[in-house]
Amino acid sequence: MLWNFAAEIEASALVARGTGRAPALFDSFIERRLAHEPLAYILGHKEFWSLDFSVGPGVLIPRPDSETLIEAVCKSVPDKSAPLSVLDLGTGSGCLLIAVLMEYPNARGVGVDISAEALDWATRNVAKHRLEDRTVLIQSGWLEDASPGFDVIVCNPPYIPSGEIGALAPEVRQFEPRAALDGGPDGLDAYRILASRIATLLAPEGRAFVEIGAGQETGVRHIFEGGSLFVANVHPDLAGIPRCIALMRVPGGAK
Repeated sequence: MLWNFAAEIEASALVARGTGRAPALFDSFIERRLAHEPLAYILGHKEFWSLDFSVGPGVLIPRPDSETLIEAVCKSVPDKSAPLSVLDLGTGSGCLLIAVLMEYPNARGVGVDISAEALDWATRNVAKHRLEDRTVLIQSGWLEDASPGFDVIVCNPPYIPSGEIGALAPEVRQFEPRAALDGGPDGLDAYRILASRIATLLAPEGRAFVEIGAGQETGVRHIFEGGSLFVANVHPDLAGIPRCIALMRVPGGAK
């Protein structure tokens, strides 16, 4: 894969400059990979939901497990012509938001991230998929000042317990942004904040789709169901692990 990538760059370079660089490029890619840099960062892109996303330092690499959220949205809203208002909290590369908007051509979306670096990548990906007219990106925490009324909220929060970060593969712990990984002492800090935010931001009949880590279903369910939300469904990933909690507002709850 790395040699093919280097050769593709070389083909363009030959036209532009008439010089051969593929072997040197390949060697540099190998050096970076031996230093445990993620392959997606080296190649500069990653596939998600059969879409291509630009990625690099400063943004979380899309994972196949997160596609569970898109599957859950599609099952929940079978009408692909629905004019949904979509919010992606902690948008990162924009993969969740963009995947939903590509599935629903009449939907409009807002992507939020506290990281300027991540938003730079999201901006590139919105442009790559020609969604500028349907997307707004905002640098913010958990969108504290937004008005309610979103039909769909998607979120992949940081959920790895702080004490387990050091045991992650070096490709993850050394290169991917810690803020997108570290969920606090028990991995559930973000969910405690999100519980009140999601209850406020959802439309009365809206649904939120939130990614969870392995073994976290009980703890996350307890957090969300302690307020104005209830768990409508839990969706497993391809390995059968509960990966997505679908939430709705309790009737008569937060407005």
